[in-house]
Amino acid sequence: MRIFTIVIMHYHHKVDIFSYPKCRHFNGAGIMNRWYNKVAVVTGASSGIGAATVSKLVDSGLRVVGLARRKERLTALQKTLEGRAGTFFPIVADVSKEQDVLDAFNWVTQNVDVIHVLVNCAGVMPTSSLLDGETSQWKEILDTNLLGMCITTREAIKIMRENKIDGHVVHIKSVGGQRVPCLPDLSVYPASKFGVTALTETLRQELNAIGSKIKISSVSPGVVNTELVPEGKLLNIIKAQSALQPEDIAEAVAYILGTPPHVQVHELTIMPLGQTV
Repeated sequence: MRIFTIVIMHYHHKVDIFSYPKCRHFNGAGIMNRWYNKVAVVTGASSGIGAATVSKLVDSGLRVVGLARRKERLTALQKTLEGRAGTFFPIVADVSKEQDVLDAFNWVTQNVDVIHVLVNCAGVMPTSSLLDGETSQWKEILDTNLLGMCITTREAIKIMRENKIDGHVVHIKSVGGQRVPCLPDLSVYPASKFGVTALTETLRQELNAIGSKIKISSVSPGVVNTELVPEGKLLNIIKAQSALQPEDIAEAVAYILGTPPHVQVHELTIMPLGQTV
């Protein structure tokens, strides 16, 4: 059982490419009709919320390009998606590296099609303290969680605008981007998620200013059962909480994408019943 809070508004590094099956036909039933056979890019696709989102969108008949760093995880995911309604195109890429993103998006437009949907799921959460943490670790968090999202979003919107596509960008955020939880060793992680909150609103304002119909949404989950948090004191606290499953967040993404063109879900907060942190 989940608690939902919804804000609705009207409105030259070589990329490692896999071999792909041919796309199967899909009857387009359900709320995802408008995205049937369209192209969605999902970052952080190899596990957790990213992998669950890939699976949901492929089941909905989309051609889904998944970006992630771990090739073996992408390979395993690709095997589970064989014979589904849509098609999965895995690409090994690190969103914290701009050239990886540029190469991946160029490959998509050259070999799949123009991009209609972007779901930014990539994120890292190494634990440390602001008092004595390593600068390199802080930089990894900001480069992946915030700057990487800026780069993927810029490239996706550029493609959408060039091709006159009223697309949709969804950022997977965190309730840690709405308030700082009283938990140990979070360091710059909440700052990165507060940055995504500001990024989402700034994007909405910039798109509105130019009269664009591209939609921008964010999803803020509470505790989710993923491997994001490393072993340690913080993980032990989180394990004691009720938790959402990655599939719960994937369903939320599908709900957002399924809204009519004149409706924009700006922010959707989902927490497990009983969460106390």
